[in-house]
Amino acid sequence: MWDPGKEAAGAGPGFPTPVPTTTPNPFSAPADGSAPEVTGHLQETYYNLCMEKSQKINTFILHILQEVDEELEKGSEGITLNIAGNSRLMPEERVTGKDFWILFRILKKSPYISGLDVRYNLISDVGAYYAARLLQKQHKLVYLNLMFNDIGPEGGELIAKALHKNTTLKYLRMTGNKIENKGGMFFAAMLQINSSLEKLDLGDCDLGMQSVIAFATVLTQNQTIKGINLNRPILYGEQEESTVHLGHMLKENHCLVELHVCKHNIKNCGIKQLCDALYLNRSLRYLDVSCNKITCDGTVFLADVLKSNTTLEVLDLSFNRIENAGAKHLSETLASHNRSLRALSVVSNNIQGEGLVALSQSMKTNPTLSNVYIWGNKFDEATCVAYSDLIQTGRLKPDNTDVEPFVVDGHMYLAEVSNGLKKHYYWRPIYGEACTNSPNAGFTLVPVGGHL
Repeated sequence: MWDPGKEAAGAGPGFPTPVPTTTPNPFSAPADGSAPEVTGHLQETYYNLCMEKSQKINTFILHILQEVDEELEKGSEGITLNIAGNSRLMPEERVTGKDFWILFRILKKSPYISGLDVRYNLISDVGAYYAARLLQKQHKLVYLNLMFNDIGPEGGELIAKALHKNTTLKYLRMTGNKIENKGGMFFAAMLQINSSLEKLDLGDCDLGMQSVIAFATVLTQNQTIKGINLNRPILYGEQEESTVHLGHMLKENHCLVELHVCKHNIKNCGIKQLCDALYLNRSLRYLDVSCNKITCDGTVFLADVLKSNTTLEVLDLSFNRIENAGAKHLSETLASHNRSLRALSVVSNNIQGEGLVALSQSMKTNPTLSNVYIWGNKFDEATCVAYSDLIQTGRLKPDNTDVEPFVVDGHMYLAEVSNGLKKHYYWRPIYGEACTNSPNAGFTLVPVGGHL
């Protein structure tokens, strides 16, 4: 563990001895004696701090701060500082722990910044230390995205403990940081104390069975968390123990709106546990069980619960194996009973024409189901014609599905369109807005947290 006292000496935890830089100061007066160029205060503060602490200037951060200064000059407030390291629109130098040390010193005194997005950078546990300090010092921050930043269990512990007393942060995204079971336990303990956090994303964090069970246990009492992502934990064994605890949690919790349990190795027994809970749950609106091992037998339980459940609006079954029989089970319920589900994704489920046509037929009698995603299954011409008819008659809007019809030599085909429930969960598009509705319909239909 590093010594926080080093910061007072001009270096953060793990920092080497400062090396003086020779970068010219763009904020100093020109040699001809004319007045210096007027610049915003965040950009200038960053430059001056780098000079003072002998820290190399990150030109990417400098550019982003210039844009924020321009927004501040217009009188904007509640600005999200976007320093994502995976932007391909401009050459960037990824943010390190040392860079985040300087950012912390700027942002802790800035009341206009309400969000900070530093996804896909290299801040590591060093940056996590200052992220924790920021959560303690800055009382306007409501959104913090640290996804894929090489933060480990120690950094996770620091951030989780900082949230014990934080009362402003609403949405924290830790996706892809390998905090492991140890870090997950600290976040579960934090949820026993924190009463302001509304959405927590711990997907791809290498959580273990112990921490998944801990989250399920804590959420039986926590009444503020509205959305949680526990995707891809490291689970051993075939007993699907996690679904037993998650099912019990859903029976007791009446505040959770959004639950992501991708890659949990859920099979038919596990989906039955969740479905049994949904008979009693009256708050969950978005259930994501994609990338599991659910077959047509599991859809029997889903179809039955959808006959009586009136709150579930988005169901993601992508990358399972429900096949024709499963698609028919769901179609029968959607056609005759359920009037609450608005979006259904059955992408890559080994469904053939018969099952896909049955789903299209259910849309003709179900006025509520508006979004259907079917790419990755086995299309025949009857399927192509059925979905072409839905689109041409206006029953299925082009933005609400992931296929588009076209004709070649008198035969109808379907092409893939980049629409879905969460297309931009991991990456940002090169052009256009990252949070547009059609590629991220799940978060649009059930908005929790205000950010992807």
